[in-house]
Amino acid sequence: MKPPQPRQRPGFPARLPAGTPAPAPARQHKAEPTANRGASRGAVAPSGVGMDSAAVRAAMVRKLQGQGISHPAVVAAMLAVERHRFVDSALVNQAYEDTSLPIGQGQTISKPGVVARMVELLCQARVQPLGRVLEIGTGCGYQAAVLARVAKEVYSIERIRSLHEKARDNLRALRVPNLHLLFGDGMVGFPQGAPYSAIIAAAGGNDLPAAWIDQLAVGGRLVAPAVTAAGRQNLVVIDKTANGVVRTELEAVHFVPLKSGLA
Repeated sequence: MKPPQPRQRPGFPARLPAGTPAPAPARQHKAEPTANRGASRGAVAPSGVGMDSAAVRAAMVRKLQGQGISHPAVVAAMLAVERHRFVDSALVNQAYEDTSLPIGQGQTISKPGVVARMVELLCQARVQPLGRVLEIGTGCGYQAAVLARVAKEVYSIERIRSLHEKARDNLRALRVPNLHLLFGDGMVGFPQGAPYSAIIAAAGGNDLPAAWIDQLAVGGRLVAPAVTAAGRQNLVVIDKTANGVVRTELEAVHFVPLKSGLA
């Protein structure tokens, strides 16, 4: 009897099953000088912002710590990822303010405080890095870059093609080896990569899709916004145990609507 063959994981960017529209071919970029590596196309910081971003980012993180963010891996990730490289050039001076910013297509980059809060909920009570993580809603790629610093492997799926391509552009120069970007319908998750030790969503619907819970590993955690019985959108945590799921509703939040299909 032959030993079972290990299941192959998709490469970067991962491919969705046959019949799913594929992302447009990546545009080729000329090599950049070493000093400019990491800058994303269309998000070059004006004079001073890039040079001073470490100090400004440190000030942002101190404010996050004042709000209760304390997990060492999350603090380190928020310090390391340069948010100004993920926003439009006209908005870089607001990149380290605790505010959401438009990224096109009616979508936003979440507040640093919200990103840190949700990622910390995933990492809560864990000393070791997260295992395999699924992110629903890549957006501009900022939260995916943060997740890649606290997890062994990240799959991030985006339903809007132009945002998927923007995230690819933003992240290409950073060469994040454990991050896989997918173009597809996040409502159905990504079963090829399951089970996941953690799932996080950047959009909120009336409820959490059953597909996400099915793809969550036993012992895993899901963090997402959802409309509660009170009719408000709150942050919801799902812990999957051997005996079922435990649902915890936290503070009110305001995320863009969760939608199905491709755009």
